[in-house]
Amino acid sequence: MSVQNLSLGSWPRRRSRLSPNRQALAFEDENLTYAEFNARVERLSAWLAQVAGITPGDRVAYWGGNHLALLETLFATARIGAVAVLVNARLTAPEAKFILTDSGASVLFFGREQAVSVAEITAALAECHLVDVDAVGSGLSMQDLPDDLPATPEVTRGLEDPAILMYTSGTTGRPKGAVLTHGNLFFNDINVLIETDLRPDEVCLAAAPLFHIAGLNGLVLPTFLKGGTIVIQHGVNAPAMLEAIGKHRVTSLFAVPAMLDALAADIKFKGADLDSLRTIIVGGAPVSERTLRPWADRGVAVQQGYGLTETAPAVLKLAAEDGIRKAGAAGRPQFLVDVRLVAQDGVPATTGEVGEIHTTGPNVIREYWNNPAASAEAFTGGWLRTGDAAVCDEEGYYWIRDRFKDMYVSGGENVYPAEIESALLNVPGVAEAAVIGVPHEKWGEAGKAFIVAEKGTQLTSEGIREALLPVLSRFKVPATVEFRERLPRTTSGKLLKTQLRQH
Repeated sequence: MSVQNLSLGSWPRRRSRLSPNRQALAFEDENLTYAEFNARVERLSAWLAQVAGITPGDRVAYWGGNHLALLETLFATARIGAVAVLVNARLTAPEAKFILTDSGASVLFFGREQAVSVAEITAALAECHLVDVDAVGSGLSMQDLPDDLPATPEVTRGLEDPAILMYTSGTTGRPKGAVLTHGNLFFNDINVLIETDLRPDEVCLAAAPLFHIAGLNGLVLPTFLKGGTIVIQHGVNAPAMLEAIGKHRVTSLFAVPAMLDALAADIKFKGADLDSLRTIIVGGAPVSERTLRPWADRGVAVQQGYGLTETAPAVLKLAAEDGIRKAGAAGRPQFLVDVRLVAQDGVPATTGEVGEIHTTGPNVIREYWNNPAASAEAFTGGWLRTGDAAVCDEEGYYWIRDRFKDMYVSGGENVYPAEIESALLNVPGVAEAAVIGVPHEKWGEAGKAFIVAEKGTQLTSEGIREALLPVLSRFKVPATVEFRERLPRTTSGKLLKTQLRQH
């Protein structure tokens, strides 16, 4: 075993040693330096080890929205060699119960919005220590934890040891627990620091959910490594985000396209102070030129990326200078990431041919938690099969076509809904769009589009179809169009097409 601890658990101590008085975190009315945050982490890790009885390899869960306590729990758990389980704040009680029991969590920290749900599943958590981080209930709260416990030494963990269990979205079937190691997290951050100009004076706005890997490890943990400041917002709120950017002189943030659209559509956007913003990284879905244009007009650089929970998360990145020229592309592989495209017949896809993205690198998980069948299915020869269909152009840029499972066949032609959705988002008046394949008497399957119109616009099915004809082959144009007030999405902004299909 190595005598040097390079795990996530050592980061607060190391950063405190280098910049003890620099501001580390801001959350609501609380501001912490790196020295103060390190002391909080040491205090919590002492309680976990000495009172809760957590030992290396045990699981400690956090179920709640963005909060200072989430990062405190994450680092304190890693400090004693345990594994953090980050649970989606928007899950129902039965959904969270599955994750908590599947992971075998021994401690659960939960937020104010989860208190009622926790009470519903208390019987299933009989062996689990429950800690209320907002002190809104009658049980043990974060404020009740003793601060006079003797220090607990760090536990040395290697880069191959598990650090986080993060469950996949579960858009189909039961979610799977992706085992993210200390090395997976660290090497993703190395990729970010190589490709993105993060600086010691970085001020990162953490509004995207930290219980998703992109919200946590897209910019937040890299900013921590650089010794910057992380401004935490409890949730996504466009007016509050715009205010925070000016107030805290925010330099960077991660967002999904829907967040960028909401910010640009807010009445305060045109007058907002965005001068400090150097970097926005956006991921979670293809980004249309329409989404990028308002930010380009304000002189804000937007970098696009593609990744998965299983890749911690970044695989591909599109540099800001290519954002308009290559609008819709996912970019090129990150520095320490390798990517290949495999055609449906199992041979390498040629330039312009659709293939499945396979990826490998030190940021890629090697297994799912207690699920050897899913692990075996996900990998081939050491490469992770993403299930995403893409093409690579002559310049080496990858373009995501869709999930292979979302592809449908119309009149013998493969159709990838993401391509159609991208075209729909360029139609004036279309705010959101989703396309699925539905049975068709003549063609076997045909496209059905679900459209959310911008407020104050009048759209028709025929008008939508006519707008697509100049840019798409006729077989790709949806046969039917349904207008909706909203589309079902996960908290990370991904469309829940299973709900559309069920409807």
